[in-house]
This record gives sequence, C-alpha cells and structure tokens, in this order.
Amino acid sequence: MRTSKTFSIHFWLKKSAEKSNGKIPIYARITVDDIRADVSTKRCTLPHYWISKANRINPRISGAKAINQYLDDVYAKLIDCHKQLHIENKLITAQAIKLSYLGTDKEVTTIKELLDYHFKKELSKLEPGTAKNYGATEKYLLKFLTKKLQISDVKLATIDYSFITSFENYMRACKPLRASQPLTNNGIMKHQERFQKILNIAMKFSWIQHNPFVLYQLKFDEYDSHFLEANELEIFKNLTFEDSGLQLVCDIFVFACYTGLSYIKVKLLKKDGIVTGIDGEQWINVTRKKTKTPVKVPLLDDAKRILDKYSEHPNVNNNYSLLPVYTNQVVNRYLKVIIKEAGIQKRITFHVARHTLATTVTLLNNVPLETVSKLLGHTKLSTTQRYARVLKRKSVTISVN
Repeated sequence: MRTSKTFSIHFWLKKSAEKSNGKIPIYARITVDDIRADVSTKRCTLPHYWISKANRINPRISGAKAINQYLDDVYAKLIDCHKQLHIENKLITAQAIKLSYLGTDKEVTTIKELLDYHFKKELSKLEPGTAKNYGATEKYLLKFLTKKLQISDVKLATIDYSFITSFENYMRACKPLRASQPLTNNGIMKHQERFQKILNIAMKFSWIQHNPFVLYQLKFDEYDSHFLEANELEIFKNLTFEDSGLQLVCDIFVFACYTGLSYIKVKLLKKDGIVTGIDGEQWINVTRKKTKTPVKVPLLDDAKRILDKYSEHPNVNNNYSLLPVYTNQVVNRYLKVIIKEAGIQKRITFHVARHTLATTVTLLNNVPLETVSKLLGHTKLSTTQRYARVLKRKSVTISVN
C-alpha cells in the first residue's frame, strides 16, 4: 500500500501538563494534511531525559528501554490504524486515526453507552477530587431514567431541552443519595454542569448532532463563604491540645490561613517551594493544581513559625514534605472538634482557610483586590471579587445596626 505523504507521527512533551514531581506527559501527534490530533501515551518523563531529535528518552537512563519500546508499539499501532482506514476505504483524517487507536470509532448511541465511555476513557483525565463527583451525577441520571421515565436507557438523539429540565425537576423532588447531603439548588446545578460536560463529549465525536444544553442556563445561587474574622483567627492561633492530632490540624489550618494554599498544596509543599524574593524575604512559590497558574505568597511570620515547629518532619519516607498532613477527610473531621472547642458558631472546612486569607488577612488590611487574586492563583478577577462582595455586605449590615 502506498502511504500518504501528508501522514506523519511524532512524539512530544506536553509541558503545559507538567506534574507535581516535575515529570511531563509524552504525547503522540498525528498529522494528516497539516491537521493535527494529539494522543496521550500515558507515559511521562523528566524534560532533560528527552531527546527531541530522536523523539525518545535517552537510552542511558534507567527504565528508558521499556518506555521507548512502548512508544515504538504506539507508533506501530497508529500506522496500523492508518492502514485499516485505507483498506476500509474510509476518510483518513488525524481525528479518525486517533479514534481508531483509542477504540472510540464505534459510535455511541445511548446514554448508558456514553456514561460507560466517560467512565473508561475520560474520568482518568480528571483530578481525583473532581472525578469522584461524577459518580453521584451518573447515579441521579440512572435513577431519573428508571424511576421517573421508567426506562432502562435512552437514545442520545432523543435528549433535548425537555429531557434536561425534567431531570432538573426530578432532582428537586427526589430523595438525595445520602440523607446527610440534601440536594440544594447549587448542588443540582453542579450535576447539570457535569451532565453537560458528558454530552459535550458526544458532540465532539458527532454522536449527537445538536447541543441539548444550548438554551439551558445554569443558575447558581450566590452564597457568602465562611471565613475566620481577626478575633476568631487569634483564638485558633492560641488553641492548645493534648491530643497531638488535634494540635497538628489546628496548626496546619492556621498555616493555610496565612498562605491561602489549598489542602493539596499544603500537603505537597516541599523545601523547593520556599524561595527568596527580590525583596530578600522568603516566599512560597508553587503552581496551583486546579488552574496551572503560578502562586507566589509571602511567607508571613505566623506561617513560618509553624514550619519551624515541624522542621524535623521532612524525610525520605514522607517525600520530604514540610508538614505532616492527614487525609482531607480526617482534617475536616478534626476541624469540627476544634471549632467546637473554640466556641465559634461556623461551619469550618479546610477550604475556609483560603477565604480567611482573602478576607481577614488581606482585603481587611487594604491589600488590593488584584494582588489578592494573584495570591490565590485565580485566573479570573471576578472569582476574587466574590470575597469583596461578602465584605461589602458585611460592612453594610454593621452600619445598619
């Protein structure tokens, strides 16, 4: 068979998807008539191990032989996919080769097939904290089919605006999956948002010809996020516990209040995340996992004091993390005990620490909103403006009283 001169495959490093350990995912790029399609190889490497001219890892590096052989196999499979399309007299495009390689060239026609595809092919691309929420959305969808529509499956082509609004109305009336987690308006909107993203996959693969969500609007209720006020933060700083677990969680929560770091960033913070700025002071310099944006925060005395307290913690067994951090579930469970001990009547989770930095530590001390946005790693100023709105409403309430 004569191979098209416009067809090519090469491997490259997707530097924008750099992992927390410094490794970069290896992608295969398929090009047909100057149109590209990229495929993840599910392998990664450190950038200085990669030889661009060879499109392979330096063979002298330990483990390189196995990965390079795997890349050879991927290359061979992509060539086979191209040949098969030619044999079957199908239109040869970069996307068609990619779909054939991924095994998704088989058309998905029902919602169950789509959910199955999403579970097997797409869920692994999401962060664990995001991926876990899709399970509940799928359960509500399947319950809607069986309980409300009294069918086991439905053709994607029949899903329209009416289907989407009926699903919303069902969630507003049905029993929640967990009695302890009732469905609020914003919770329902998040399920609809995830359903929309699942249907977007069907749109991309042309499994459906129109977007059922085109006329539907997600309507989230505004809410005031909790944060610790100055006196409450002082109470937290002065709390002492005989229970080492409670004391540890209290300390780490205070550290997050003065840095604005998310739970995962606190957990993964290492020595190389602390740098000396041009002002000669120490700064935390990390990349926010959610948005891939850089976060540079001054290491305030209250935060540095906690790092000094646990200075003997980092070692090879904990991957040299600066602070000993429990799982997020354990941390939030301990916080419920701590907040009760502090006598503060608020619902506190670890995420409240970020709100505390944004409000009590910065905005209330006249730090510009644009600076706060950068400290939090927000990509949109409108996200940060929510904190300012909370303070504005609070000040109005105080003046009225």
